[in-house]
Amino acid sequence: MDSPPPESGFAAISSQTSKVARLYQTYLDKVTPYTLYRWLGTGAALAIFLLRIVFAQGWYIVCYSLGIYLLNLFLAFLQPKFDPSLEQEELEEGGPSALPTKNDEEFRPFIRRLPEFKFWHSATRAITISFICTWFDVFDIPVFWPVLVVYWFLLFTLTMRRQIQHMIKYRYVPFTIGKTRYSKS
Repeated sequence: MDSPPPESGFAAISSQTSKVARLYQTYLDKVTPYTLYRWLGTGAALAIFLLRIVFAQGWYIVCYSLGIYLLNLFLAFLQPKFDPSLEQEELEEGGPSALPTKNDEEFRPFIRRLPEFKFWHSATRAITISFICTWFDVFDIPVFWPVLVVYWFLLFTLTMRRQIQHMIKYRYVPFTIGKTRYSKS
């Protein structure tokens, strides 16, 4: 009777890693339709993280880095996949345009640069990693935190102002709130 050869150390680790990856993907597939509950869970995780920062009186750099990363994700979520300003330049140069310029052209829906699920997944993963970092003293770098808070709010204000101006200039709305809905007749 031939028995299968024993697995090498690398093959055993690879097998377990792929098993964990499949289990993780199964969990992600199961939570995909529950948008509100996913975001409530992420909000709760963010609140726990911020409480940890407040009560521990440290890890302000970790918190600031998380804030910058979340701002970056949010901006990518608000932006269209195909930038209208670049398409405007193509149109001026005589190239094809992705947005309709006449009434008889085809409607093209708003497609996000960063889809909602990837936004949620990246934000939740970043909050989890940041929370884990608050348990290690190597990440507790002493800084004067009010400067970081003021700088973050300044950065948020300037980038959102620029983004809103871009949205107004190229007339796109990344949210479905307030858009016309047509009923089936």
